[in-house]
Amino acid sequence: MPSLPKPRLRRSGRVRGPVVPAQEPERLHVEEVEHGGLRWINITRPRSSDREWLQERFDFHSLAYEDVFSRNQRPKIDEYPDHIFAILHFPRFNAEAGRLGAAELDVFVGPGYLITIPNDPIDPVSYLFERCRQSEEVRADLFSRGSGYLLYRVADACVDAGFPMLRKIGGKLEHLEEEIFAGRSSEAVRDISNAKQEIINFRKIVRPQRVVFRDLERSRHPILAEELEIYFDDLEDASERVWQMLEGYKETVEALEATNESVLSHRLNDVLRVLTVLTVIFLPATLISGIMGMNTHVPGQDTIAGFWFTVGAVVFILVGALTFFKSRRWL
Repeated sequence: MPSLPKPRLRRSGRVRGPVVPAQEPERLHVEEVEHGGLRWINITRPRSSDREWLQERFDFHSLAYEDVFSRNQRPKIDEYPDHIFAILHFPRFNAEAGRLGAAELDVFVGPGYLITIPNDPIDPVSYLFERCRQSEEVRADLFSRGSGYLLYRVADACVDAGFPMLRKIGGKLEHLEEEIFAGRSSEAVRDISNAKQEIINFRKIVRPQRVVFRDLERSRHPILAEELEIYFDDLEDASERVWQMLEGYKETVEALEATNESVLSHRLNDVLRVLTVLTVIFLPATLISGIMGMNTHVPGQDTIAGFWFTVGAVVFILVGALTFFKSRRWL
């Protein structure tokens, strides 16, 4: 694909077309850090003005720009002669929705520059960028090995940020196990559902990302020097650890769900057993009382002896039924 990204600076004072002074120019979200001839440009939540700024200075392929400024792109890596374009997804907790979602990070990496474009603020990227802005020592450490190494450090920070989320999910599963065996199975149903949903969302984010990290590790692009292979191999290992933890959590939450359903089913069976026993016990008493209360002549009717005989029969049947059920351990 003939895309030749030749970074260039154009004259910003050059104006094309009529100027409309009534419109105030849109504020740029472009941040930049430079050290040793390497620039890191970070654009959070890019708008149309940011796109124009980027297109004026970099001649990337139009399809890459289309991917950057569109939503719901899948993770991928596109290699061009002079640069690499990658779309990465990382887990991010959405406080407004109250659930785990995917934050997209679009990356252009080429000779002398790294451009990160998160569609939503990604804490590891913002934190690392701020450290580079404030510390000369950090800039020297991250920028001295080229843009490929800087890409690795950014991606590695984002992957590592997923481990605290995984530990939090693991803590929830331990708490759920305690709730189930403490007899609070009914309360645990919703918590199990929420934990299961978090694991599913996490897996949906990580699964396609594994292929991208594998492609980065195997890439022979000039931007990713041969000595960086070990670093991207470490990045792939970290991604695999995340996936293995998710696989373990998936099995755990499914086992907890099955256990909880078994406990609830056993509890329901106990209730039904008690109700069945009570029904069987009082059914003969109800039958005898119904017969003795008929408006036809029965032996002992209108006598005190008939009354006590009926009461004695009912009590005898109740005691006999209870004794029988106790001997069979049904009560």
